[in-house]
Amino acid sequence: MHQASLSACIRLHGKGRKVSEEIRTFGTTGDELLALHDWLKEHQVTEVAMEATGVYWKPVYYVLEDGFRVILVNPAESKRMPGRKTDVSDCAWLAQLLDHGMLRPSFIPPREIRELRDLVRYRVSLKHDHTRSANRLHKVLQDADLSSPA
Repeated sequence: MHQASLSACIRLHGKGRKVSEEIRTFGTTGDELLALHDWLKEHQVTEVAMEATGVYWKPVYYVLEDGFRVILVNPAESKRMPGRKTDVSDCAWLAQLLDHGMLRPSFIPPREIRELRDLVRYRVSLKHDHTRSANRLHKVLQDADLSSPA
């Protein structure tokens, strides 16, 4: 998956052992991610596997987490086999591994914990910003010889 697009693969099981794959590419805008969600629902998909690439996985995960069992996979584990050079071949490989139960999911905390983490991280960054601003102001006052002696 890249910032602007992602590839998705659905493995369709026919009669006997015949398996076919349907692959589509979606954008990463809100509307496109909802289209991905609807496409997966139309095909009665229950499990989705995706690679945790940078922070790009987060919006996709957030759209899919309520309707599917989403397995987030470390790319280092899923890319051990050579020969996959594109997102299309990667998504087909992940679909095959998921189909055979060969993926180990990464831990993702429940939504409430993720939201709490985000709030705490935001609070910490605000505190750091406040400290940096106070230090800058103090330096300006010292440089102008306007600060009171300590």
